[in-house]
Amino acid sequence: RRERPCPVLGFFWGVFGGCYGCFQTLWKGGQDGGGPGKGLFATKNIRKGETVFVERPVVSSQFLWNALYNYRACDHCLRALETAEENAQRLLGRSSLVLPHPEQCSIRKDLHQQCPRCQVTYCSAECRQAALEQYHQVLCLGPSRDDPTHPLNKLQEAWRNMHYPPETSSIMLMARMVATIKQAKDKEWWIKAFSQFCSKTANEEEEIVHKLLGDKFKGQLELLRLLFTEALYDEYLSRWFTPEGFRSLFALVGTNGQGIGTSSLSQWVHACDALDLPMLQREELDAFIDQLYKDIEKESGEFLNCEGSGLYVLQSCCNHSCIPNAETSFPENNFLLHLTALEDIEAGEEICISYLDCCQRERSRHSRNKILRENYLFTCSCPKCLAQADDADVTSDEEEEGEGETDDAELEDEMTDV
Repeated sequence: RRERPCPVLGFFWGVFGGCYGCFQTLWKGGQDGGGPGKGLFATKNIRKGETVFVERPVVSSQFLWNALYNYRACDHCLRALETAEENAQRLLGRSSLVLPHPEQCSIRKDLHQQCPRCQVTYCSAECRQAALEQYHQVLCLGPSRDDPTHPLNKLQEAWRNMHYPPETSSIMLMARMVATIKQAKDKEWWIKAFSQFCSKTANEEEEIVHKLLGDKFKGQLELLRLLFTEALYDEYLSRWFTPEGFRSLFALVGTNGQGIGTSSLSQWVHACDALDLPMLQREELDAFIDQLYKDIEKESGEFLNCEGSGLYVLQSCCNHSCIPNAETSFPENNFLLHLTALEDIEAGEEICISYLDCCQRERSRHSRNKILRENYLFTCSCPKCLAQADDADVTSDEEEEGEGETDDAELEDEMTDV
């Protein structure tokens, strides 16, 4: 295969930031053996546990149902806005709950700010200013925030009626892409930025749209396009508003969007884990936290985090492996993505993440590839899949059925684990 350094890497680095120096982006053979794709390769030895890079998204947005159900997050960076105690009280439906060690909560409500026109909330003056400079001037609803007839509100309501939880994307990610370009002085720079993300053929795009919207996707996609046009049309971006261009934009977000999860409660738990406590106090605190999560699961199920998605230039270059050597996480309780090595990675080795959660990775090769084909349109050829190439083409569900076992939790999505 022919590999060459990716020219776009340096182009983006000054804007989107990170700890660059131990990897490079290369063009390589496609993941399914098809056309050319990208890959991320180590340029020096990376130790297990080392942070490969920290990346800020080009654009991000909270999921609409997540926001509607009062998972309060910064409108720009998705930092959780509730205190850990407020977070736990809401998830439990118990306002009397009191968390021990409240000093371990990192939320600073004194720094929170609102847009003076539409009252959306930010975690800081810096986030409010960043949003205003990038896209919020176009998207600010002002006094029409609660007006159901406003074009942007009509668009969001239509999306919620088509894409129910568990959510995997948001029409507002596309809206922020358009708004970013409409506000930008150098529009071509941003168009070039968005064009770097993985693109698909017309048939592949249709499959992605079908997956996101269901069997009635053609009519729903056209309705969304008309509402999107009413709310955001711009002559400079006219192609994005055509049926073909809108489908491509939709598929770009569906293919490249990275789930983001934040939680003030999770941050509090991590801080409590680091406390140096006497053994008895440690056991009592651990028991309290274990019971807290059990109670929350009964009340709120798996929906624990503020959730959204974003477009990340470097993360989108990471290919999949069923035995990944790196993983993404959001330890700063905002949209900053950390890529961390799961094992020692040698110079020249490809850095791979997994598009499957840990339960899905333990399923049969046939099951894993079924999920990957349905959601990402490729068949995996990682070392694990190649080693299992002669295994029977039977799904894990069929295997479990033969053994009289089922596990409803297997498909739980861990993309937004904090």
